[in-house]
Amino acid sequence: MVGSVLTQNTAWLNVERAINNLKQADALSAETILSTHHARLAKWLKPSGYFNIKAKRLKNFCQWYVEQGGFKSLAKLDTHDLRTQLLSVNGVGPETADDIVLYAFERPVFVIDAYTRRIFSRIGMIDGDESYEELRSHFESALKSDVSLFNEYHALIVKHGKDICKTRPRCDQCCLTSLCHQYKQRQ
Repeated sequence: MVGSVLTQNTAWLNVERAINNLKQADALSAETILSTHHARLAKWLKPSGYFNIKAKRLKNFCQWYVEQGGFKSLAKLDTHDLRTQLLSVNGVGPETADDIVLYAFERPVFVIDAYTRRIFSRIGMIDGDESYEELRSHFESALKSDVSLFNEYHALIVKHGKDICKTRPRCDQCCLTSLCHQYKQRQ
């Protein structure tokens, strides 16, 4: 859950560095994060970028988490209510909420991120300007509602977006060129 908050606008490698800082400081619990002075927490989070904002957002999340009774209490909520409550936390948007719902609570919610928008707009399956909820609904209705499937599918999208379909795409290495409208336009 900490990683979901920290991954906003940064690469996962930098999030891992920040999480390692928290682990080394024995500060990877909601209670410890809440009791840590802002400046110290921000220093630990520095590798993740926007560390002052993320320290505040992480404290907001941890405060909410503790007030809700922690994981066991939250796990009792149905998926819709859990997601709605997460979205009520200052600093938690739809992608962060869905990351937490899918990966921490193992609920079948599809995560939409920049990689999803980039890849699927390039291959012409979406326009790219659809709302988050519209895209999430589209993917969830097109795929079997399955946590493992959503997890794997999202992981493959992220890998392809990071390695191949970058901002400057590596079309010569792409397995989707036969489907890709952008590639065909370049030819």
